[in-house]
Amino acid sequence: MNACIIGASGYSGRELVSLLAVHPDITLSAVTSRSLTGSPVEVALPKMRGKAKDLLFSSPTPNELAESDDLDIFFLALPHGTAAEYAIPLVNAGKRVIDLSADFRLSCPKRYEEFYGAPHPAPELLEKAMYGLPELHDLSWEKSNLIASPGCYPTSIIVPLAPLLQAGLVEREGIVINSFSGVSGAGRQASEKLLYCERNESATAYGLPKHRHLSEIEEQLGISSDEKVVVSFHPHLAPMNRGIATTISVPAKGKLDPKGVEDCWKQKYAGRPFTQILPSGEFPDVAHVNGTNRIDFSVVADDRTGRYILTSAEDNLIKGAGGQAVQAMNICSGFDETAGLP
Repeated sequence: MNACIIGASGYSGRELVSLLAVHPDITLSAVTSRSLTGSPVEVALPKMRGKAKDLLFSSPTPNELAESDDLDIFFLALPHGTAAEYAIPLVNAGKRVIDLSADFRLSCPKRYEEFYGAPHPAPELLEKAMYGLPELHDLSWEKSNLIASPGCYPTSIIVPLAPLLQAGLVEREGIVINSFSGVSGAGRQASEKLLYCERNESATAYGLPKHRHLSEIEEQLGISSDEKVVVSFHPHLAPMNRGIATTISVPAKGKLDPKGVEDCWKQKYAGRPFTQILPSGEFPDVAHVNGTNRIDFSVVADDRTGRYILTSAEDNLIKGAGGQAVQAMNICSGFDETAGLP
């Protein structure tokens, strides 16, 4: 299968290049970048030396890509808004597309406009798109040729919390979430606030009270519980390159039973290769998941408040972006779910 990465110069795009260049069932045939057009991939991305021979960055138009006969799957590693410009002709041409942006994660165009500050660029595709969290959704190309790959923060929250809402083990109200992300989550654009001297030895909240990912988090949790869910979400930027650590405080429904929570997880994620349930009292650490497609999570019960405290950790660029997209492709294409993934 021949793959194309559109927007391969950003952090998520670079991870995709690293993963797909060595994937046993994929030939990485095209990588695009307006800023690196004409540059050899091995020169622009020295990490790829010996793995991407003769592959050059290019900058074809969306229509040119849609008309190509030799490319089977397209990964959109582009900012929201821009991704839709490519998705429209590709999807309409019947191409298989996995979008890593936020353009097709929400079902409601008004909700998109509320959180992203602009009208949805392709509302006609929203009904075609399928939200692609592999552990919770039955993915296949037969159902949709447009997969919306989940955001990094939402993944760290939905994976541990959604099964508990679905099983009725926790309340829908009073949920408080704190997340810490590495600086790579802010992208590669030049910004004074992202300079080393600004971020080193510094941690700060941002995006309060309505971070863009809040819309995605609430929609997916609402689907799991069959009722509206409102959460208080507090993202922070931490002085590390990559990784997300999340803490979720959620009221128990009935008597506290942390073993019941663990049993719920074990049943939901039985046989899933990238979910790791840690013993109660052992807390996930980004240092233990960075460089992998794994998400670690655990639970402790707070008898004093009647709440469960769920904690999770993931690599924001792999499980939170490129790796998760490859995982979805593997499942949809009938490959081994773990193929090409660390």
